[in-house]
Amino acid sequence: MNDLLNKLMMYHQIHQMSRDGWKVARIASFLGLNWRTVSKYLTMSEEEFLDYQEIIKARTRDLDPFEGFVKIKLETYPDTSAAQMHDWLKEHYDSFPEVSPKTVYNFVMRIRQLHNIPKTGKQRDFCIVEELAFGKQAQVDFGEYNLRDGTGKRVKVYFFSMVLSRSRHKYIYFSSVPFTSAIAIEAHQKAFEYFEGVPEELVYDQDSVFLSNENKGDLILAQQFKSYCKSMPFKLYFCRKADPQSKGKVENVVKYVKQNFLYNRPFVDIPTLNREVLSWLSRTANGMPHAITKKKPKDQWEIEKKHLLEFKAYSFSDPGSFYPVRQDNAIYYKSNLYSLPEGTYQGRGTKVTLVVEKDQLRILDLIGNQLCKHEISKDRGRVIVNTDHRRDKSKTIDNLLFEVAMTFPDYDTALTYLEKVRKNKKRYARDQLMSIKKSVAKADPDSVLNTLNYCIENNIVSATDFEAVMDKYIRERKQKNQNSSPVKHIALSLNKRVSEVIPNTSNIINYEKIMKN
Repeated sequence: MNDLLNKLMMYHQIHQMSRDGWKVARIASFLGLNWRTVSKYLTMSEEEFLDYQEIIKARTRDLDPFEGFVKIKLETYPDTSAAQMHDWLKEHYDSFPEVSPKTVYNFVMRIRQLHNIPKTGKQRDFCIVEELAFGKQAQVDFGEYNLRDGTGKRVKVYFFSMVLSRSRHKYIYFSSVPFTSAIAIEAHQKAFEYFEGVPEELVYDQDSVFLSNENKGDLILAQQFKSYCKSMPFKLYFCRKADPQSKGKVENVVKYVKQNFLYNRPFVDIPTLNREVLSWLSRTANGMPHAITKKKPKDQWEIEKKHLLEFKAYSFSDPGSFYPVRQDNAIYYKSNLYSLPEGTYQGRGTKVTLVVEKDQLRILDLIGNQLCKHEISKDRGRVIVNTDHRRDKSKTIDNLLFEVAMTFPDYDTALTYLEKVRKNKKRYARDQLMSIKKSVAKADPDSVLNTLNYCIENNIVSATDFEAVMDKYIRERKQKNQNSSPVKHIALSLNKRVSEVIPNTSNIINYEKIMKN
């Protein structure tokens, strides 16, 4: 009854505003209605309006059986978009009818108004770029998201996104660890296999996964990714991060994955997530008409795949293969046990990657730093131990620590500081101490003391940062010396005989004797 009363009040307000000289468009804008609705109500008498409301109330809708599901979801997650609700309905109900996205949008908006569930959240806008030819370009980006498992525990997942620029056909690949060059290569191969071809050009962020350095604008590729690119037919283009003019399509995809697929999805495991995302790609991301092109990406992909370059499998030796680290700092590889340096195991879930080079097995951490190297055993069931991994190096490090502390003006303070550096970089303590020793050797005592005090006050326990602070104090000291007043020359007006007087000098040994007394 209250709903009908509100509508009747709105009806009379529309007629009153019309009598006051308001135009239809202005009334619609003021009341938040469609202008067609305003025009229709202006042609109705009050009796006709009430009859029309009774017809609407009695009319059945195809989506009415799903009202309870939508209401609960909106009350739980009020910022849910109509597009995501559409995907949820298709995912949870096999009997969900084939309707347009606009129908679902109207249905969701009706439930929001009926139960007073406003949408929250702010949308981000992107610039539209000019359409490219089929097969010309794909865009690549990475994302990360926090999910909840069955116990409510938060789990961070990482994903790789690639989208064909013309057809908007998308591919997503999930990982449980941050992407390295090896995992990214694997994701590329899966994407090209999914697309059934390779585009002419790939657009990337200036990401450390692909780049090892930047030299005044010259981008230096990470070695593993560089080797991969040489074997593939595509060209590379690196743009600045968050540049919608260059890679807005894939930025939209990353946002789409987070807001439509991942939002409020329970986490089981990575293989399950990768299976679910393929289904989502098929029914929603590539199966629904795109907002800009108004065409289904998978239909456009049927055209685009004819223009893609030939896809060939890329063979590499175990890149991106993750091996769990045992509690005793060892891994299994082809039925043999290989040792790792002490301290590699950092708790449950610690993993390393392997690279096979002829008869050598290189073991790397997830960032790509080499931990150790072993000869590959052709036997089975052997335990291969690098004796260096079992050697007690603590005494050697202790001696080095005392040696470096002795180079500081304040030995006791330096010893306390170096102990903190050692604990912070336990696995790289030797390298850290040697680097600090080298920095101290090139500086004056005041700069060393100032650097030590600054690092202690600001809790700086890294050799690289220590050297940077040291360089700062050295530059300031040099600048101070340069700005000091130079010795003034004797005025030319002075008597020449006075200017030629040579003062008496004392032997430095005399000063040394005085200081000792």
